[in-house]
This record gives sequence, structure tokens and C-alpha cells, in this order.
Amino acid sequence: MKTKESFTSRLLGLQNNLLSFAYQLTSNREAAQDLLQDTTLKALDNEEKYVDNTNFKGWIFTIMRNIFINNYRQNVRKATVIDQTEDLYHLNISQDSGLNTPEGSIAVKEISETLNSFSDDYRIPFNMYVAGYKYNEIAEKMGLPLGTVKSRIFFARKRLQKELKDYQF
Repeated sequence: MKTKESFTSRLLGLQNNLLSFAYQLTSNREAAQDLLQDTTLKALDNEEKYVDNTNFKGWIFTIMRNIFINNYRQNVRKATVIDQTEDLYHLNISQDSGLNTPEGSIAVKEISETLNSFSDDYRIPFNMYVAGYKYNEIAEKMGLPLGTVKSRIFFARKRLQKELKDYQF
């Protein structure tokens, strides 16, 4: 029979291991401390869900991993920008892209014009890749072999670099 004291003492005994794992996940001391605190609180709040004779350490580490993943997904959703411009120039461009400057806007326009001059065979896979699709997803959606998709994206990137060599990226 488990007691509150044994659960708490086992949890406290894992704090150093948990902190190391949190640091591996976050690569940031403060974020690791926050993750450790969130994990400890969640474990204490859900003590009644722990079943004796199961891997206590694994249960606690799973809680930490799940909290980290949920926080990461939440941060990604918060950082998502919905582009409402007419021609989607801002889509997938970082916030410090220089769009706020006239030079930045001209550069984005020239990049878009250059991309639009490509044939669909190169432009579509490249745009999909930039939009976050994985190679295999692009291949599946376009009905092409994986190697073809990779080479088309590679050649589109090389052509962009060649035609826009005056820009510093």
C-alpha cells in the first residue's frame, strides 16, 4: 500500500534526474526549472492515478515529456501568423524579415516574381517545401518519385540563388 509520504519522497528523489532531462528538452536553465516545477505539480495533482508496482520513474518522465510537447505545440500555435495580404507575400517569412522596410518589400516581390517565372514542375514542389511539407508528402500529393521531388527542390533553390545572387540572405 502506498502512502503520501513514500510517493512524495520518491518524487523528490527524482528531482535531479528530472532537471537533467528537462534541460535536455529545453536547452535553457529557466525553462528547465519551469518544466520541472510543472511536472512535479502535475504528478502531485495526479498521484491517485499512479498504480503501484509500475515504473514510477517512467511515469514521471512521461509526464514531463508530455508537458514539454504540449507547451511546444501551444507556442507554435501562438507564433503562427495568418497572412491576409492579397498575394501572400508574408506567408512563411520570419517576423524580422525586413518586410517593414521598402528594400525588404522589393526583395520579397522580386523573389516572388522569380519563383513565379519557374515552371510548375519546379515552382510547386519548392513552394510546398517552403510551406513546411516534407519531401514524402510532396511526392505523394504530386504523384512523383521522392528523388524527383528532392532534385526539383534542389534545382529550384540553386536557380533562385543564381538569379538573386545580388541579395544577401
